[in-house]
Amino acid sequence: MGYPKLYSMIENLLERISHDTDVKGMLPAINSSGKEQIISAVEIFQNAFLAHCLSRLSDLVNSVFPMSSRGSVPSKEQISRIISRIQEEIEAVQMDARLTLLVLREIGKVLILLAERAEYQISTGPESRQVSGPATSAQLKNFTLCQHLQDVHARISSMLKGMPSIAADVLSASLGAIYGVACDSVTSLFQAMLDRLESCILQIHDHNFGVHGMDAAMDNNASPYMEELQKCILHFRSEFLSRLLPSRNSTAPGTENICTRLVQSMASRVLVFFIRHASLVRPLSESGKLRMARDMAELELAVGQNLFPVEQLGAPYRALRAFRPLIFLETSQLASSPLLQDLPPNVVLHHLYTRAPEELQSPLQRNKLTPLQYSLWLDSQWEDQIWKGIKATLDDYAANVRSRGDKEFSPVYPLMLQLGSSLTEKVQNSSKS
Repeated sequence: MGYPKLYSMIENLLERISHDTDVKGMLPAINSSGKEQIISAVEIFQNAFLAHCLSRLSDLVNSVFPMSSRGSVPSKEQISRIISRIQEEIEAVQMDARLTLLVLREIGKVLILLAERAEYQISTGPESRQVSGPATSAQLKNFTLCQHLQDVHARISSMLKGMPSIAADVLSASLGAIYGVACDSVTSLFQAMLDRLESCILQIHDHNFGVHGMDAAMDNNASPYMEELQKCILHFRSEFLSRLLPSRNSTAPGTENICTRLVQSMASRVLVFFIRHASLVRPLSESGKLRMARDMAELELAVGQNLFPVEQLGAPYRALRAFRPLIFLETSQLASSPLLQDLPPNVVLHHLYTRAPEELQSPLQRNKLTPLQYSLWLDSQWEDQIWKGIKATLDDYAANVRSRGDKEFSPVYPLMLQLGSSLTEKVQNSSKS
């Protein structure tokens, strides 16, 4: 137990010997190899000290996460006790940089043990993934584990802030393990929530956006699929996210937590997925455009109020804001519109099919795919591959027109050729740079 004090006394002794025998023209009383021998003579105490440190911390983790009990989750106080003990171990040796790193290695082993024990407690059955009802006991248990691990990660990370960067390197892998298990405890739930929201958005294809007449345009209600999406988002907020996200006035370190990032990712995906499927809607009448614009406003409000501030979502938010005015532009204005800068090329090109004659089939129609099948394909492709699929439909259309002996193409045809090659070229250049 007294090793840090012993080591400090030996270091001071060696320093004094070196200082007191530093005589000009004389060899030092002790050289570096002699110093190493004296220090290695007490290494047995160092090893015992480190083993004792590991044992104390491991015993504490084992008492908080007993292997015999799978259903129990430790209290906040028990987790705080582990963190405080870790802090005490660091403070006991912080005067010596070498010893601090040795102790941090032992703490790394303890954090790995903590991550393993917490992982063993995670509930993984269907109960942990349900999103239609209130939060289940399995989900509440996972939420608590996630918050405990986030707390450990944030507080240990803040302890390292005043230390040399090598200290953070020593604990990097073990803190990564803590972070990974915290993510694992809620990732399947977030995926289930996202799947549900995507299935709501897919219902956009069941709605008729091709109807004409002012009655459809004057209807102030959101579309049925959008109402369902709003209900789901509200339910997720009240049942799950309110328990997982830090409160607005929280000042705890590391408030930008794992769940905040997962919600941000989910909100971004919802906007991207909506724009994709809105661009695939065909036909789209003038009153249909008004309804779609209203749906976009409702979506922006629902995501911004209940998931994540939309202005902080970057590119997905800019794309949503650009797509709304784009659908009202005259076809002749599209090529020169600055709105194109904020939209993925495939979104612009897919939307242009709504302005084309029926015989110019979209890749969705040409390949006889469902919107979901085409969407899954889009998820796995780069813009240049998507453009190849679009280009094939343009070539088919041109061949049909020529086979009839017609000389005129729809004005959308040359526009799509021009935009397709220039937009995908821009994307390729930006990805290379």
